[in-house]
Amino acid sequence: MLLPNYSGLLLEAGVDEAGRGCLAGPVVAAAVILPPDYKHAVLTDSKALSIKQREMLREEICRDAVAWAVGEASPAEIDEINILQATFLAMHRALEGLQLQPEYLIIDGNRFKSFKETPHACIVKGDSKYLTIAAASVLAKTHRDELMCRLGQQYRYYGWEKNAGYPTKQHRTAIAVHGASEFHRHSFTLLPKEQ
Repeated sequence: MLLPNYSGLLLEAGVDEAGRGCLAGPVVAAAVILPPDYKHAVLTDSKALSIKQREMLREEICRDAVAWAVGEASPAEIDEINILQATFLAMHRALEGLQLQPEYLIIDGNRFKSFKETPHACIVKGDSKYLTIAAASVLAKTHRDELMCRLGQQYRYYGWEKNAGYPTKQHRTAIAVHGASEFHRHSFTLLPKEQ
C-alpha cells in the first residue's frame, strides 16, 4: 500500500514525468494534490499497470483529486535546452496549472529545479511509494500516450500508437527509411552510429 503523504502538510503535490527517453514527442509532466486521507488499492507506478488500469485510474484521479494539472515541453524545447531542463520546464508548467498553490512538493527521481519558494523533496522510485506521485505518473503517461496515438495517425510509419515514440526497432527503421519528422528530438541519437 502506497503512503498518502510525505511532509505532513495538507496541500502536498506529487510530480512525475513521462517520455524522457523517447525519440519523438514532448516530455510530459503532471502534478496532483490528493485529499489527505486518500486511499487506493490499485494505484501505483504507471509502468506497473495495464493500459486498462491506467485509463480507469485516470478517470478516478481527475474526479477525486483536490487539484491536478499536466504540462509539456516540446521536442523543439528539448533540443534547445536539453532533456533534463525540459523535464523541469514541463514540471513547472504542470505546477503553474494547479488551481491551488501547494505547500510542499514531492518529486519522483533525484533532481528538481526549485519551483517558486515551495519546499520540495526528491524521492527515488517515488511513484511506487507515494500515492500523489503515482497519480501524477498515471496522468502524465496517459496524457502522453493519447497524444502520441493522435500523432501516430498523421505519421503512420513510425508506429507511435504502439511505441509512444520510444526507440523500438520499428521506429528506428522508419526513421532510416522516411527520415525524421518535425516531432522528433533532433538532439537525440535517432539512429545508431555505424560501426
